[in-house]
Amino acid sequence: MYDDYVALIFDMDGTLVDSGQLHEFSWRATLNTYHIPIDGPLMRSLAGVPTKETLAFLIEKFDCTVSASLDEMNEFKEQCVRDNVQRFVKPTALFDLVKHYHGKKPMAIGTGANTAEALLVLQQCGMDTYLNAVVGADQVQHPKPAPDTFLRCAELLGVAPGQCVVFEDAQLGLQAATSAGMAAVDVFLTHHIYNDYF
Repeated sequence: MYDDYVALIFDMDGTLVDSGQLHEFSWRATLNTYHIPIDGPLMRSLAGVPTKETLAFLIEKFDCTVSASLDEMNEFKEQCVRDNVQRFVKPTALFDLVKHYHGKKPMAIGTGANTAEALLVLQQCGMDTYLNAVVGADQVQHPKPAPDTFLRCAELLGVAPGQCVVFEDAQLGLQAATSAGMAAVDVFLTHHIYNDYF
């Protein structure tokens, strides 16, 4: 189905990994701890946006007074993810596609998560050895919806952006892929993968 592309790039959360419940659990714990309102539809619309950017946006939107720094709140959420990753995450049906193209095409993860968190999740799912590169939000100056994450993936794979196809579940991620000059596949529409998140 994707033989015409030289390289495959996957978003992680909600695309290659069923982790919606892990992140919803971790976000609820974080927002409750720091007294930031929880708006489910808004959180869903921010899927794929890195944690610090999401926190900054929510604090401004709800005009919150918080005593902790963005770094501290980010670390709290990441620790929550680390502590609960075994309870919640599993591969989606797209893992079959990864296995099909393993050794035939270079593949990468381009995620809004930090690289260390992404590697932990991928290891938990038994996927880490199938991928040639993992690019987290901490590796680029402008994370999604900017194209930088996916352009960095293409660079690490040694493939021109126009020869890559990106698999995404979030509108901001699809926008990032299109901005990078790559083909974009909405995994909900094409592969019926639904991210159970808020």
